[in-house]
Amino acid sequence: MTTPLPALIVIDVQRAFDEWEAAGKRRNNPDAVARIADLLQAFRTRGAPIFHIRHEGTKPNSSFLPSRPGYAVKDEAREQPGETVIVKRVNSAFIGTDLEERLRAGNIGTVVICGATTNHCVETTTRMAGNLGFDARLVRDATWTFERIGPDGDKHSAEEIHAMTLSNLNGEFARIVTAGEVIASFAAK
Repeated sequence: MTTPLPALIVIDVQRAFDEWEAAGKRRNNPDAVARIADLLQAFRTRGAPIFHIRHEGTKPNSSFLPSRPGYAVKDEAREQPGETVIVKRVNSAFIGTDLEERLRAGNIGTVVICGATTNHCVETTTRMAGNLGFDARLVRDATWTFERIGPDGDKHSAEEIHAMTLSNLNGEFARIVTAGEVIASFAAK
């Protein structure tokens, strides 16, 4: 019996984040979308399952409303015919969607997670994947976040937030990997 291929879960690679940058928010990992494109190519070449997660805003001023330009997916991460698109309205791709059912129906035990942002939808989805018993792999160079101001007024860089999020998830909820390691694992099979 052959082991099912891992599934790639691409979270919220939408133009709203370009708007955030244009408004002056600073992010880390400027090459993350290029790494996501590399992962998409590798998964497509192997015929492995791909799930595109799209965030749909629910607040009137959200950049992620379907009627706004920010809802659109960045060209590099756009789905191809036959690839699954799942729309979520909260941080986790598992809440209010059929993602878990689709993974289980496909007998998929390993998920490779990338997208935006590291400490929000990526982190929440990764935690839930681990809690649901999936072998989760979070791709450190294929996700990014933005700087933030903490509740005490402290400024936290995007790099610090990204690193802390990866540290929090590592080992307990997921294995932290690079896009190169994921692609090399396909070549080894």
